[in-house]
Amino acid sequence: MKARAFFLAVSVLGCQLWATSMAQQAVPAPGVAAAPEPHPAAAAAPATPGVYNIEVIVFRTNSTLGSPENWSAEAAQAPAAPSAADGETSTAVNEPAVPTSGGRFVRALTPAEFQLNDLESRIKASGSYVPVAHVAWAQTASAWGTHESMSVQQLGFDNPLLTGTVTLQRGQFLHLGLALNLTIANPPAGLAAAAPTTFVLNDIHRVKFYERNYFDAPAFGVIALVVPAQGARRAGR
Repeated sequence: MKARAFFLAVSVLGCQLWATSMAQQAVPAPGVAAAPEPHPAAAAAPATPGVYNIEVIVFRTNSTLGSPENWSAEAAQAPAAPSAADGETSTAVNEPAVPTSGGRFVRALTPAEFQLNDLESRIKASGSYVPVAHVAWAQTASAWGTHESMSVQQLGFDNPLLTGTVTLQRGQFLHLGLALNLTIANPPAGLAAAAPTTFVLNDIHRVKFYERNYFDAPAFGVIALVVPAQGARRAGR
């Protein structure tokens, strides 16, 4: 496993964003952390405690964000679900502990409930990044250490070039894990990857409510927003 630093240009997101991720890999295939900001309150429909709204933007880059590697060798070691975490040693989620009986899909969120539309618009306008998927849903968390996952298709992702799973686990802290595979027809030349290549992102982060959480791979990345469904408030820009 290798660590990477991922930087999104100021012109895209309006501020410097740094993130550190675990290993990301790819294989030839046939055929996307900002500092917390104050947020204005917004009304939200009542919901059951222990249910979380998760909004995800997956985007790919038009330029190289990593260096050439032995994609096939690294991809062979990638598990089907995130298998490592940054531990439960710091800030806890700001919510009373709720017993968990397993991750459960609750519902898909409507576009009117999305909070990252402005960010997606800036990504599109940048010319440096291309949105691949923008999806939001509500779910419960599984118990810490269970690694229960749901497929991206189950969660509403409909891009046939994007597959994988999402894991939401809660112990003392809440962790979001992604194990995603994205096939790119023409990868950035600097990666020395075949055309097409399926890149893999496998990482798990401890998440804080109302903050944008960043996951990155050499050719694509993820921005995720997690909020409690009960009393959810609008995320700041």
